[in-house]
Amino acid sequence: MEGMPLGIYISVPFCRTKCSYCNFASDVFSRSIFERYVERLAADMARAAETAIRMGGRFERAVDSVYLGGGTPSLLEPGQLERILEGVRGNFEVRPDAEITAECAPGTLKPEIIEALVRCGVDRISLGVQSFVDEEARAVARLHTRQIVLDDIERLRNAGISNINIDLIAGLPHQTSKSWDVSLNEAIATGVPHVSVYMLEIDEDSRLGRELIAGGTKYHAHFVPDEDLTADLYTRACERLDDAGVRQYEISNFARPGFPSKHNLKYWTRQPYMGFGVDAHSMLEAETDPYVSLRAHEIAGGAGGSRPCAVTAADLESVRFSTSDSLEQYLKVAALQRIPVSLYQAREEAFFLGLRLNEGVDLEKLALRLGLPAEMRAVISELLADALITKADTRIALTPRGRLLSNEVFARFIAPSETVSHHGGAETRS
Repeated sequence: MEGMPLGIYISVPFCRTKCSYCNFASDVFSRSIFERYVERLAADMARAAETAIRMGGRFERAVDSVYLGGGTPSLLEPGQLERILEGVRGNFEVRPDAEITAECAPGTLKPEIIEALVRCGVDRISLGVQSFVDEEARAVARLHTRQIVLDDIERLRNAGISNINIDLIAGLPHQTSKSWDVSLNEAIATGVPHVSVYMLEIDEDSRLGRELIAGGTKYHAHFVPDEDLTADLYTRACERLDDAGVRQYEISNFARPGFPSKHNLKYWTRQPYMGFGVDAHSMLEAETDPYVSLRAHEIAGGAGGSRPCAVTAADLESVRFSTSDSLEQYLKVAALQRIPVSLYQAREEAFFLGLRLNEGVDLEKLALRLGLPAEMRAVISELLADALITKADTRIALTPRGRLLSNEVFARFIAPSETVSHHGGAETRS
């Protein structure tokens, strides 16, 4: 029986500069290492089927979405970009209607890069704009200006690529309600069909986050808006984009009709995907052959992955695995980290991923596929009582307040004893 087509994610962890807010496994590296990295990607893609079997996952050769993320893929040489996408087409059956996205930092789209992207069949570009206010962009080490962004969009359209996403971040240093309106107005005026809006993440994984936690002033940390203003900016974005016909379909993502990101929808609806490169994550349906499942447990148990008997073969719903987040270790072919996903964990994931979408989760379909135990029904009742979710027919979805408190909502679906695997994100902020 033919399975569901895969999504392919390819990590390119190279940047011109490390943005102060960035908490991804990307950094500034010598261009001399680019070639080794491309060779390693090609080798990994060539053994994709073998890797899937070794991890206990069901391999599917058909592909309907490809996503080059980072980092900044547009820093690569044109020939290197072409070889990466040739590797995808050479090892998978890329469907004619597949969505092929490349993340690009404004100012890196040289004519020869745009030409290479077009030749490779890239039909969607995600631009890491973050702010159209030049002072705000400079404050977080972005190297572009408003005019550079507008010029890039025009040149992409002239080359035939009109499916463009713009990333914006609410909560950047120096940002005010007035300056945020400037960014929103500019994004809407471009007419791009997709906008992603993120609230600034404050954690130990970024320089700006560490400085904020420490109460310091480096990286303009003392000019970061407070949480209430950041939440207001996000709410303002939802209203303004909706009024402009760029409708919210996921907590951070907004699109004109017909333009939601096909690739990112795979993450939120738990469709299978394979990742290649540094800190790349994969999720595949579990192989039902008991010998393959048992063998995968044995391999993982000796390679830094899950314990051999952490999840029984009968309870195994899917498998997640990931590469090292260190470029050095990745190039040394470090062992993959494997996490088996039980039926119970799959239900948890179905809720905290599916509820990110405005359309929410269909309880009837979920119950038929994975079951719906009494304790999860009780959580749903509590969230309805707290007005964090709504229910219409068989579907539940977050309320506007629920979106602002989404982490709290998602946490209620996760059993205290369960370990939740990192599954990668959507439009990353290149």
